[in-house]
Amino acid sequence: MSRHPLFDQVLGQLSDRHREQVEAAFALLEHSNEPVHRQHLPALEDANARAGLAELLRRTGRTLVAVDGGLHWTSGYDDAVVAELTEAGWQPLPEIDRAVLVLVLVHSVAIPRSEEQLAADAWLSPYPTPTAEILRRSKLPTTEAKAALSRLTATGLIKLARGGDTDGGYVPGPQLLRLTPAARERLQDQLILCAAPDHPLAAAIRDRRRQLPKG
Repeated sequence: MSRHPLFDQVLGQLSDRHREQVEAAFALLEHSNEPVHRQHLPALEDANARAGLAELLRRTGRTLVAVDGGLHWTSGYDDAVVAELTEAGWQPLPEIDRAVLVLVLVHSVAIPRSEEQLAADAWLSPYPTPTAEILRRSKLPTTEAKAALSRLTATGLIKLARGGDTDGGYVPGPQLLRLTPAARERLQDQLILCAAPDHPLAAAIRDRRRQLPKG
């Protein structure tokens, strides 16, 4: 299999060992379903290898994203790339899927956070949204809503949580851990404004946005 010339352009100055580490880390970060434990990413331990990995990701519109304070790592879209794609009107999810995803995030993340049951930056939630609640709230035909749940689960944006103290349901999936800190904050803010517009958190978000410079 031929190698993409970008690898030679970015990694050409690295030693063979460090280059192998960077290429392995790039593959793991981009293709693993879950964030990768740092012990499996030796490229992060060497300054030159880490710089090569960061540059390789940057050249493909991606960036390193720390999870669990850096114990695990993944990759995600660079914030500048997200801004360009958004301005161009790019939207990878159909409207039905977006509506169902928002319902899961509101009930599993935003409402618990507004009730101070989740940390401000938490995406792992012990509060699954029951399927019946999704079907009721979405007001979509059952077959369409279930099809959206299947698609979102297949992409890792949500996952099915069974048993425990509840009857189970859907919670955020591992792909949301690919969001950068800035992207997580934007999404969290939008969810709070949607789920609890009269909550003090929502008022604080609106005040903060009013104070941002225009332009």
